[in-house]
Amino acid sequence: MLSDASPDEDGTAALSGQQRPPGDRTALRGDLRSALPDASAAVVVTALVFAFLYARMESGASDTVAVMPFMDDAGTYWMYLLSQAFGWSGLLWAWGTVMLGLLLSGPRPTQLPVSRQVLERWHRTTSLTTMALMFAHALMFAAELVRYETKVNWAERLWVGFADSFVPGWYDSGTGRIAIPLGQGALYLAIPLGLLFYVRHRIGANTWRRLHRFVIVVYVLSVWHTLLYGTNVWYGEWPRTVLWLLQLPVALLLLVRLLRPARRTERLGRPREDAARPGWWLRAVGRAAAGAAVVGLLIVVVSGRDGGRDSPPHPPATVPHSQETD
Repeated sequence: MLSDASPDEDGTAALSGQQRPPGDRTALRGDLRSALPDASAAVVVTALVFAFLYARMESGASDTVAVMPFMDDAGTYWMYLLSQAFGWSGLLWAWGTVMLGLLLSGPRPTQLPVSRQVLERWHRTTSLTTMALMFAHALMFAAELVRYETKVNWAERLWVGFADSFVPGWYDSGTGRIAIPLGQGALYLAIPLGLLFYVRHRIGANTWRRLHRFVIVVYVLSVWHTLLYGTNVWYGEWPRTVLWLLQLPVALLLLVRLLRPARRTERLGRPREDAARPGWWLRAVGRAAAGAAVVGLLIVVVSGRDGGRDSPPHPPATVPHSQETD
């Protein structure tokens, strides 16, 4: 979730690994140390979200309980609530790091509250924190499934929890059959795409930039996973509308970044006979898609038709899936 901007705005190739000065390589170890304050803030936010979700479940106002009435016991299902808390803080950090990346790789702002170097460091550290939060979200979900499967031995419980949480296509209950693979896809793309930054001198700067552009896919999958499976935004009420609304600045910055990229070689211009037509058309389609996303988000927010479900007066007391038996 790192920006693809670089000092060589004219599109010239980056220096080879042998020519690049050692100071140009950002060490993962150094960024991990720099990420400690950011990660600490994420832990605090996660704890606050967990406390909020726990209190709502205790008070009977939880949307999670409205979706799954059998979970009306915060003391028993605290790991599920912690998974939700990690998921929400992870989505918030993903939103922040994507916004920073788009800001850095688009038109250069004339005035910034901090230096560009500081913004780039924040972008890297928030990216690392986001990956950790995503993994913690999946891990706590797996832990809850292990706790839930009480009718089988521990080896099978561990396998069920791991497979349902980390093996695409294994979870076979309800909306999770689609939503969980989307979340898994986001996790499995985020980690390599984020860490490739630290080996870009080996794979080449241009290759890294091309791969890094798929980070926006990670964010889209994360939001899609949340809209499908987030019980706190399950119904068509204001929390779901706010989640949609927060995507507007992302879509707008993406559109601006595509229309006015920092690198001159990425600017569209007029197609020439000697231009690489596939590349030109790909950029043109990308700009059209980003513009359509902005319009679509505005329609969703203004109309209120955001895919939320109607809250049933008497929801069925369903369970995630039948427990495994010997």
